Amino acid sequence: MIKQYLHLKLAQKLSPQQIQLMKLIQLPTQAFEQRLKEEMNENPALESGKEEDDTYEADEFETNEFDDYDDASNIDTDDISIDDYLSNDEIPDYKLQASNYAEEDQRESPLSAALSFHQDLVAQLNTFILTDEEREIAEFLVGSIDEMGYIRRSLNDIVDDLAFTQAIYTDEKTVERILHLVHELEPAGIGARDLQECLLLQLKHKTPTESIALAIGILDQQFDAFTKKHYDKLQAKFGVNTEQLKKAIHEIERLNPKPGGSYQGSSKITETILPDFMIRIVDGDLELTLNGRNAPSLHVSKDYQDMMQTYKSAREKSTAQKEAVQFIKQKLDSAKWFIDAIKQRQETLLVTMSAIMQYQKEYFLEGDEGKIKPMILKDIADRVGLDISTVSRVANSKYVETPYGTKLIKEFFSEAMKNDQGEEVSTLEIKNILQTVIQDEDKHKPLPDDQLAEILKEKGYPIARRTIAKYRELLDIPVARMRKKM
Repeated sequence: MIKQYLHLKLAQKLSPQQIQLMKLIQLPTQAFEQRLKEEMNENPALESGKEEDDTYEADEFETNEFDDYDDASNIDTDDISIDDYLSNDEIPDYKLQASNYAEEDQRESPLSAALSFHQDLVAQLNTFILTDEEREIAEFLVGSIDEMGYIRRSLNDIVDDLAFTQAIYTDEKTVERILHLVHELEPAGIGARDLQECLLLQLKHKTPTESIALAIGILDQQFDAFTKKHYDKLQAKFGVNTEQLKKAIHEIERLNPKPGGSYQGSSKITETILPDFMIRIVDGDLELTLNGRNAPSLHVSKDYQDMMQTYKSAREKSTAQKEAVQFIKQKLDSAKWFIDAIKQRQETLLVTMSAIMQYQKEYFLEGDEGKIKPMILKDIADRVGLDISTVSRVANSKYVETPYGTKLIKEFFSEAMKNDQGEEVSTLEIKNILQTVIQDEDKHKPLPDDQLAEILKEKGYPIARRTIAKYRELLDIPVARMRKKM
């Protein structure tokens, strides 16, 4: 039996404007500038610069004002011409400008065309004498090289692909012969199928010496023992002393395990960090400023406001004019909201960063990382009265310029841990101490995790061995066996 009944419930939903505001808050300075350009391109009612008389109010032009103008068959539209305002909106300014220069003065600036990694390898193939089929196989092999410089696929798979995609019917023996030619390309080690082959190729390109010969023997015959750093086994196997083995290992350590990463074309872009905030020490106190590029001067277009006023004062209005003005009103509303959202973004960024600065005031005044207090997102959210997710968005991917360098904001957040005196200390401080202990250890006998735990316990930080292992992995420090050196 079907029944009909009422059901009341409370639900919290974000409006589209709130969602857009959260996205704006999350953007760092460079991404925010790009978002600003996109909005100005999409909305002609939004202009940069300051406007003295910004009188637009959304409530003045409610959409129900247009409901009385459904029949426009007998209306004279001479009183207002929306087309006069909109006729050139879609035409870029550069198309409306005439050139007053002679043709000989209009020279084009040359552009540099950079060779990609694979294009450079294909160009090197020209130094070999190859048949048409061999060249096609060689180019296919070059195209199979990944960005690290390796060919990760088996020769059998490559033979099948050549048959299906290139209509080249060959065998593994021929492909391997061509692959040896690819191995002659620069940088050395390119086209290897695994790390062992990559390192061996690089060693074989070097001038033969006693150390090089021993290094080749180690990689070719005892690669597993080398990766596990069983140096005693290597000495016994090759009958060499410690100094000879040390020189051979030094040659191996100088090799590049990712030869593809060594290629640098002229189009490579170097990214720079643009700080979103600046902290200065002025007269013994901290001063916080927001990067000026986060505070652009925007205003609602005066021309679009005039169109609305003209339409409102017109006695007779056509349906076409009504539709055009509804479009204008939509753009005006969007521009006004975007300006308000930017202001709210600025306030949110400053309030949140100011709370972080005050919470970590001792560090920002002295620069001692040991002064960084344990701080989680909730600590700042409670101070500024914002949601934890909002604080997270402010800290995400944003940098602050301090007297001690440019820092990633989220690095100031850490959990608390009690020392042997019952005081709460930041896990950042413990990680720094752990890193220092490992740096100062005897590399001939590196310390295992249980001994590291004992050392930190002696320093006043009772930490379990599994926690040491966790922090070591976060610091990207290998286990003791892999830290061992000759």
